Amino acid sequence: MSKIKQDRMNDRIRELLSELMLREVSDPRLQHITITEVKLDPELMYANIYINALGDENRQQQVMAGLERAKGFLRRELAKRVRLRNAPDLHFHWDETLERGERMNALLNQLDIPGKPAKPAKPVLDGTNDE
Repeated sequence: MSKIKQDRMNDRIRELLSELMLREVSDPRLQHITITEVKLDPELMYANIYINALGDENRQQQVMAGLERAKGFLRRELAKRVRLRNAPDLHFHWDETLERGERMNALLNQLDIPGKPAKPAKPVLDGTNDE
């Protein structure tokens, strides 16, 4: 499969799973979560799906347990909506990218970087400043 088609399929699966989570999954553990990325393998047999509960990283275990329970339903519904020979096996992963980014920003904000020394002004002799 070409890289362009694979990228399109990644986006399509992300959209479909997001819609399913929003409208058809009734498990309260799976509310207010975001699918940040989907990565299909080249043979379209496995889909790695990255999830985050924005602003509420404490729910990681609950969300992952809910996804494990809903995996069969999500795969079946995905197979109905996507034109693939076989529905990919879904593997859910907690996306830590946002947490890492926040940690990096906090570290950068803690750095004490001295500014450039001020350039000494040239004395003005005849009313003009020659540079």
